[in-house]
Amino acid sequence: MPSIDDVLRRQEHLIDTCGWAVTHVLPTDDDPDTIPFTYTVGLTAHDHPELIATGLSPEIAHSLLNELALRVYDRAERFTHGQRIRDLIAGYDAIIIDGPPTDDLLPGMAIARYGRARVRLQQMVWPDQQGLFPWETGYGLGSKAQPLIGSL
Repeated sequence: MPSIDDVLRRQEHLIDTCGWAVTHVLPTDDDPDTIPFTYTVGLTAHDHPELIATGLSPEIAHSLLNELALRVYDRAERFTHGQRIRDLIAGYDAIIIDGPPTDDLLPGMAIARYGRARVRLQQMVWPDQQGLFPWETGYGLGSKAQPLIGSL
């Protein structure tokens, strides 16, 4: 298992090379109740919110956040609260919501790097198989499937 110094060096290299890195928070034997989530680190340095996703496998979340971060970093795209992203998930829309870090969804590496007051978040929210989002009646996955940093 890599040391924290190795992780920080790799993160620094990715931020220097790409403009951001993607970090995963996963449950551990010591903390099995941790809510899994994935977030970017590095966009804050360019005055963009960090991006976060919950309720997805690390591989899928990593891929989706990389695609969104690429749009932000390379194309200077800015997402707005409530914006539908129609070309991210095949056959489904995603929606961006703004919100602050929460106790359960705390982007610790970004906060450690930039300070809590500077880090802003935008969450990529994905729908259930019927295309419904967590705030819509009939959402089929339950409230714990995709914790949110804010509401729409």
